Amino acid sequence: MRVGSFVLAAQFPGQGEGEALHRAVRSAEVSEEAGLDTVWLAEHHFVPYGTCPSAVTLAALLLGRTRRLRVGTAVSVLPTVHPVALGEQAALLHVTSGGRFSLGVGRGGPWVDLEVFGAGLDAYENGFPESLDLLVRWLREPSVGADGERYRFREVPVVPRPSESLNETEGPEVVVACTSPASVRLAAERGLPMLLGMHIGDEEKAEMVALWHSHARASGRPAGEVHRAAHVSAGVCQIADRRTDAAEALMKAMPGWLKQGLEAHVTVDGRRRQMRDPLAYAELLCGLHPVGTPRLCADRLAATSERTGISRFALLVEGSGDLAATEENVRRLGAEVLPQLS
Repeated sequence: MRVGSFVLAAQFPGQGEGEALHRAVRSAEVSEEAGLDTVWLAEHHFVPYGTCPSAVTLAALLLGRTRRLRVGTAVSVLPTVHPVALGEQAALLHVTSGGRFSLGVGRGGPWVDLEVFGAGLDAYENGFPESLDLLVRWLREPSVGADGERYRFREVPVVPRPSESLNETEGPEVVVACTSPASVRLAAERGLPMLLGMHIGDEEKAEMVALWHSHARASGRPAGEVHRAAHVSAGVCQIADRRTDAAEALMKAMPGWLKQGLEAHVTVDGRRRQMRDPLAYAELLCGLHPVGTPRLCADRLAATSERTGISRFALLVEGSGDLAATEENVRRLGAEVLPQLS
């Protein structure tokens, strides 16, 4: 089991963007000090829900500041960027970090981002499979050309070529955020592990893992590849000497952040979106994930792994909104929870 932190660079009410980003960087640095496996970085545009607009840029900073920690994006929004440009950045980070970079990608949402970056709604609704395939080819092959609906260009060499640089058969791993049966099938048919969201519980995650295995086998993926697939479960983690104290720390801060963050999303085509109730959502997260004593948190992580078959965790540790509390939370996760999972 590999446990990492999930960093949104969340801007809580009353905080500035710089404060949110500083807490994000510090929580990642402390994650390495505490012995965590990975830090996963979220990407959002134009909203205080998350103030990091480029997960690969923040990943580059953190890879330069750490020596052991794996750094991944959770996720880079593929419809708003050219897949070759993202592939070049991923290859560069993979090579220069000695293979410590993981590229998580997702479809994002029907947000105004699509208008600002010129991608259009079709990139979100129909273009993700083509973009994903082009991205994966760029990270696996020595040269790439394209003749698709969205991307067409002559064959060009891949520079830097990630697999050749590190004497590997493949470049950086690619993880796909999955929220529906269609996205599960998309990832499975390509043999790519999934990132599953923190809004769903063990039962639904187990169903998605089983569906992934079914589609992967049906599409002829090698049995060893299917068996080794290391999916990632996103969640929330807050540690205290009593469960009530851990939950209280989150319930004081998270509803306000969720309210202002979720309400700030603007759709590209004016469609109405039903946003989650912030208080109910915070309560749901406290109930689904490791929130409580170190023993309870360890038991919850072990139970999720056993029920779902998921071996990697990306845990939101900044839910209190406070820098000092976040650092303490990460250190307790490393010192008091991880030893119980080994």
